Amino acid sequence: MDIYISQKKIRLSPKKAIGKGGEADVFKIGRDTALKVFKPPSHPDYAGMPQAQDAAKDRLALHQRKLPQFPQLLPERVIAPQQFATDQTGQQILGYTMPLLNQAEVLLRYRDRAFRQAIPTQRVIQIFQDLHNTLSKLHFVQIVIGDFNDLNVLVKDTAAYLIDADSFQFGCFPCQMFTARFVDPLLCDPQTTQPILQQAHTPNSDWYAFTVMLMQSLLFVDPYGGLYKPKDPEHRIPHSARPLHRITVFHPDVRYPKPALPYDRLPDDLLHHFHQVFEQDWRGEFPRSLLDTLHWTTCSTCGAEHARPQCPACSTVLAALQSPLTQREQVRGPVTATLMFRTEGVILAASVEQDRLCWIYWQKGEFKREDGSVVLKGELQPNVRWRIKSETTLIGCQGQVIILNPNKSPQRLAVESYGAIAQFDVNSMHRYWTAQGQLLRDTPLGRMLIGDVLSGGNTQIWVGSDFGFGFYRAGELNGAFVFDVRQPGINDRVRLPSCQGQLIHAACTFSRELCWLFLTTHEHGSIVYRCVVISPDGAVVATAQTVQNEDNWLMQLGRQHSLFLDSCPYCAVGNFLLAATDDGVIRIEVQNGCLTQTKLFADTEPFVDASCRLLAAPGGLYVIRSHEIQQLTIAGDSK
Repeated sequence: MDIYISQKKIRLSPKKAIGKGGEADVFKIGRDTALKVFKPPSHPDYAGMPQAQDAAKDRLALHQRKLPQFPQLLPERVIAPQQFATDQTGQQILGYTMPLLNQAEVLLRYRDRAFRQAIPTQRVIQIFQDLHNTLSKLHFVQIVIGDFNDLNVLVKDTAAYLIDADSFQFGCFPCQMFTARFVDPLLCDPQTTQPILQQAHTPNSDWYAFTVMLMQSLLFVDPYGGLYKPKDPEHRIPHSARPLHRITVFHPDVRYPKPALPYDRLPDDLLHHFHQVFEQDWRGEFPRSLLDTLHWTTCSTCGAEHARPQCPACSTVLAALQSPLTQREQVRGPVTATLMFRTEGVILAASVEQDRLCWIYWQKGEFKREDGSVVLKGELQPNVRWRIKSETTLIGCQGQVIILNPNKSPQRLAVESYGAIAQFDVNSMHRYWTAQGQLLRDTPLGRMLIGDVLSGGNTQIWVGSDFGFGFYRAGELNGAFVFDVRQPGINDRVRLPSCQGQLIHAACTFSRELCWLFLTTHEHGSIVYRCVVISPDGAVVATAQTVQNEDNWLMQLGRQHSLFLDSCPYCAVGNFLLAATDDGVIRIEVQNGCLTQTKLFADTEPFVDASCRLLAAPGGLYVIRSHEIQQLTIAGDSK
């Protein structure tokens, strides 16, 4: 497709693609300029989908009338259209240019605890103060965001920018889009089993979405998270229907997620406001005073972060410090949990090599290895990829990998980044990375070319003990490949299930026989979780898919793996997968092309939760938390 801006032809290259959503692709066309191109009905993402093709046709027709009337002089935080991109005649609008935000993150990342390890909570408050200012200004000029969600807010430092402005509601142009996680239930059909918009968005519905985003950014759980298990079976409803019945995490029959921050860390007035909005249907502008008086501190006694006059966690933490687990060992049924390591800091990465567990942790301004040796000094930073290869520590950040070996000078390796994440990985034999459109690995004499990949920061890679996997999504291009970790060559005939919408998160874990790929996408207003199991020859041997409002094992794991910045928290063994949940460790198996949960190890429940990462250990599992490592062993037959 030819695109023209001010009658100048623009050649769109997949290498310049920087974003992909359900309705448009985004390209970088200058140092400070991006181009958003609406997907036409003929776009490959809509192949074989007549309803999606019709919807694309209708959107293009709407933009011909709406964009020329787009309001001017909007708040500075709104990424508004600048110039129209048209066909050669200049008569049909195909997209528009807009300012390019470099090194910005979607607000969704701020609900992930792994990402937030390096970001003070008080900075999050400043972000929402900034967002509050912008939202108030938009409403003052009679503009409603409508489909207000954490994927159309980009954060840079403490500034919150609004993107996808073409969907704003103004004048005679309503916003008909909505995101199930943020749509106001007062505007939805109460008789359905999931939120479906049936009334027009309003300023109040924008403030409702704002409140949802604030709550999940502070507590790492949304208002309707957790597991609802009513005592009376007749009261059971689908998870997706809970907003319509106002069954929140505060409900007595909802089990609060273990990885979430306890809500008693919030001040009473903010908690009261959350109750009013989500349970009692109060609506209106979010009270600015609740943000301006919200101050977070770290308890000098127990290290817990809170926003109350006195620390609510001290008694809990002191009890934990006195528990039998700190005496090295605790037993429940056939399960024995042995404490191996605990830190006041943060465990950043762990790996097992030849049955030896290694880890990296940060504490009081120092990055240390498992033996306590300091490998680097400094403060925690977001978007850093950590890897361990025997005695070597590798740090990926800002387009380079720093290789730290004991008693050697640091080495630096230039790599491509996918978003902000440096694209490299390691196994017990080699380092692997992408650079200038090539997939490479190290050799004793330098480097070896494995194969060519899509450049421009569009390719992600992961490596197991025997084979690796990578994939890319850029503009109209989608592809996936496997490669042997020892030999050159790429097999790019992997056929992944079709994925539309915006990719939120991707992660991989490997056994010797299989690669387990987990994808999280935002499609048609909902979060979609997928698991794809791939063999070393590139065959897809099993798949599973679910949406966020369903209650099954994949939704549990989908919510979990987004807690981990760039690593997969599950343990793959042979043809099955072990994963930690709030109910205990579960086993997922490949059965006739399907993925099935075949076992719950219920006696592991006290020792794990959905924030844990699992690694294979001799006779059991290593359980990695942010602050401690345990070893679990199960006596007798654990199959």
